[in-house]
Amino acid sequence: MRRCEIGLGFQSDKEPGRYAELARLAEAAGVDVISVFSDLMFQPPIAALLEIAAATSTTRIGAACWNPYSMHPYEIAGQLACLDLASDGRAYLGLARGSWLGSVGIDQPRPVTTVREAAMAVRCLLDGEGRGYDGDVFRIAPGTTLRFPVRRPHVPLLIGTWGPRMAAVAGEIADEVKVGGSANPDMVAVIRDRITVGAGRVGRSVDEVGVVLGAVSVVDDDGDAARAHARTEVAMYLAVVAELDPTVEIPADLLDRVRSLVAAGDDAAAGRLVPDEVLDRFAFSGTPEQVAEQVEAVVAAGASRVELGTPHGIDERRGVELICERVMPLVGRGRSGGG
Repeated sequence: MRRCEIGLGFQSDKEPGRYAELARLAEAAGVDVISVFSDLMFQPPIAALLEIAAATSTTRIGAACWNPYSMHPYEIAGQLACLDLASDGRAYLGLARGSWLGSVGIDQPRPVTTVREAAMAVRCLLDGEGRGYDGDVFRIAPGTTLRFPVRRPHVPLLIGTWGPRMAAVAGEIADEVKVGGSANPDMVAVIRDRITVGAGRVGRSVDEVGVVLGAVSVVDDDGDAARAHARTEVAMYLAVVAELDPTVEIPADLLDRVRSLVAAGDDAAAGRLVPDEVLDRFAFSGTPEQVAEQVEAVVAAGASRVELGTPHGIDERRGVELICERVMPLVGRGRSGGG
């Protein structure tokens, strides 16, 4: 039996001190991993992560995810190494192609090659051997090393993706794949099949690569209010992620209506269009018992980790408390199989 981990994902939109407060609560309840999102126009995640590192002692932490278009691998390596030092070896490296970068004039050509080479360049800098890296996208001259102590030469790598080609690369080089914006148990098998392609190319066992599902979570004693709140949150990204999930069919006219309302700034109206069965594929929401049932379904499907993401509740602190005090005790986290 392998134990499925529970993680929390925080948006980087809080006042200083707030991250530490929530992280202490999460660690005391046995949360395994705390992630901070690296979304466009929010606070850079490193400040929040360093605060969390100082407030915790066992929980793994990392950015989900840095992208190598707005940050060069040398900068990612430096921030990651700082975080690993501050946390005494609890950091992970999260990489993805990134979203919405076109709004700030950043193109994203060759995403699969770019993410792969970024991971290799970061590893090159962390190991301190100074051998350099000569890729098609990134180059590091021989003799170039970080000029401060590095806690670990190898830090676990998470790649965020829905796509088959990026998931295959993760099968070759990553420790985990995260499907961001999904609470759908059916996606676990889809991603595992895609990982298997890359793992087979390099002779790895697919069981060496974990599958993480993470999505908006809203937990409240008033389940209807929690689900209404989650609908509004999901509406803002549904039109993007729904097209990435091959196991879900949503009428095109519904997505068009949701997209139009979101573009007009009426997220609440867009959310009211989201049916229950669609909501449950893209968010964890409801009473603690309802959310625990959703988490259990993802665990049973073979996920290695479930990440419950912002906003956690109608009131965030109360939502985190409910996850820690009432959701987690209901989740049987041991399971058979790999991942």
